[in-house]
Amino acid sequence: MSEPQSSDGGTQRLPVIEKTDETPPGQGPDGPDQSASAAVYDPPTAVDDGHGGERRFWSARRVPAGILALLLLAGAGLLLYDIVAVRADRPAMAWRRSLAKELAERPLDDAWVLTGAGIAALLGLWLLVLAATPGLRDVLPMRRLDPDVRAGLHRAAAALVLRDRAMEVSGVQSVRVRVGRKRVDVRAVSHFRELDEVRADLDATLADGIRGLGLARPPALSVHVRRPGRKG
Repeated sequence: MSEPQSSDGGTQRLPVIEKTDETPPGQGPDGPDQSASAAVYDPPTAVDDGHGGERRFWSARRVPAGILALLLLAGAGLLLYDIVAVRADRPAMAWRRSLAKELAERPLDDAWVLTGAGIAALLGLWLLVLAATPGLRDVLPMRRLDPDVRAGLHRAAAALVLRDRAMEVSGVQSVRVRVGRKRVDVRAVSHFRELDEVRADLDATLADGIRGLGLARPPALSVHVRRPGRKG
């Protein structure tokens, strides 16, 4: 490449940019650097409206309740039929005679007896947990503004709203948002701008977005920003 000529017919040297050993901004010694922060974000205190608006929604649990009811109904009907048949001077069913014989002859420390007892205990514990816990972990309760109305927001819908808000921030190439009951975890990839600046904008934008969701217990916010990985 020829050097540019000056107006007096001579040549003019271009400025020389020396390469230094300093690590370029946003690039670590071992690859793309990451700017991570648990955002300085204090969730607003939920309004105590006196109507229990912060309680989680209880699941009807129709499927497990229906299956259990059908099994109990079938077992009770079969046992009742066998008892009536015995009262009518008919022999008991083979399965009941065999079960009574096995229970009478097998010792308590038998492997099959212990296995059956363990399964029954686990089933009973599972039913107790279902009865004592509300369920519907994917539904986040919202602030209750009316005593007759309760509203909830699915975590997937909240994550989609916050993802759209995050994509509006300049410099964000892609973002993944995971909404939990206590924390919102955001992992973004920025292809330009300083990572700290992108993270600060994400902190402000997403904090405002979380407030806008109207949740009874707004979760905390954690933001991680990094550079895209090298291709190949």
